[in-house]
Amino acid sequence: MELKAKRLEGRTAIVTGAAYGIGYATAERFVAEGANVVIADIKGQEEAAERLRRPNVLALQIDVRDDDSVAAGIARVLEHFGSIDILVNNAAISAELRPTRFEDQLINDWRRVYDVNVIGVFRMCRAVSPHMRRAKWGRIVNLASGTAFKGAPGMLHYIASKGAILAMTRSLATEFGDDNVLVNCVSPGLTMTESVVAADHIMENFQEFAMSSRVLKRSATAEDVANAIFFFASADSAFVTGQTVTADGGSVFH
Repeated sequence: MELKAKRLEGRTAIVTGAAYGIGYATAERFVAEGANVVIADIKGQEEAAERLRRPNVLALQIDVRDDDSVAAGIARVLEHFGSIDILVNNAAISAELRPTRFEDQLINDWRRVYDVNVIGVFRMCRAVSPHMRRAKWGRIVNLASGTAFKGAPGMLHYIASKGAILAMTRSLATEFGDDNVLVNCVSPGLTMTESVVAADHIMENFQEFAMSSRVLKRSATAEDVANAIFFFASADSAFVTGQTVTADGGSVFH
């Protein structure tokens, strides 16, 4: 996708969980807009970078559960591109989770979900903070979920983690405001990514409900969500922080 005006020219963006799905679509949009893009994931990042076939793309294995992995990744980004301007916190445990009554969910499952979906976001924000504060410019975009607004049975650990992201976004915005680092959130509905389509338990349990609750009666694509993420990374959102956009076809109003 080539655009006439490259609106992220000169910016460097890290997108976590970017090997597939929404993360990859976001990386693709950012590259088309002229950004240097870091495809950060625990697997598949090299293949994703190869599909983009651009010199301004760097594939890095970053595990958001591990402080050393995050620190090494940030150091590599700075060595390669010289700055970090945009962070998209997309990495999450989601499609692999099977609906389970909350009474039957294990404490270790909660810890595993929170380590990626919540603490992983904290780790990444903490790691980029000194560089964005020093530059007096930054954009952080977190990914929540429409389920955090309306609930869904059998997914309490996941929904709780995404509710935490909504609250973290608001609080981080207040901490970063003096340094012109904007923190916002995109909340997708059920999106037809590769992992979702391949997860029969998700399609069987949630697809019909997701479609029936939407004003726009079509499936959501990863590009639909990436477009909302791009808004928060672009100059169009220069006076917007602490906000959440629900990119879900009108399923949630808030």
